Amino acid sequence: MITQSQRDVLLLAARMLLASLFIIMGWEKITGFDMAVGYLKSLQVPMPAVATIVAIIAELGGGLAILFGVFTTPVALLLAIYTIVSGVIGHHYWTMPAGFPEYDAHIHFYKNMSIAGGMVALAVAGAGRYALTGRNNA
Repeated sequence: MITQSQRDVLLLAARMLLASLFIIMGWEKITGFDMAVGYLKSLQVPMPAVATIVAIIAELGGGLAILFGVFTTPVALLLAIYTIVSGVIGHHYWTMPAGFPEYDAHIHFYKNMSIAGGMVALAVAGAGRYALTGRNNA
């Protein structure tokens, strides 16, 4: 059985691990803004520059909120939705011919779904004791 203290440490570790992806990807979109816009343009995303700014806010802002335990429940749910939508837009393996690109997109799509599941679990569990806005962060 996991004690409350162990649970809080594990929730902090979960927040750190989940947040790292979003913080890194958000930062990379800032430092490689034109490349990020070009990628979204290649996916035929409407207004790719605006979409990139939205992605930066979601990833960097949401990632930092999760890391520090600020409004963890709503932010985790929003990031879960964002991650599912990103998977559908960016990793649509079902439209690709068989081969490595399809296989790669297949893996990334299901990684997105798994990350979304982790975010939902975090939303249900709350941030734990080691958070800026308290234990449950509703």
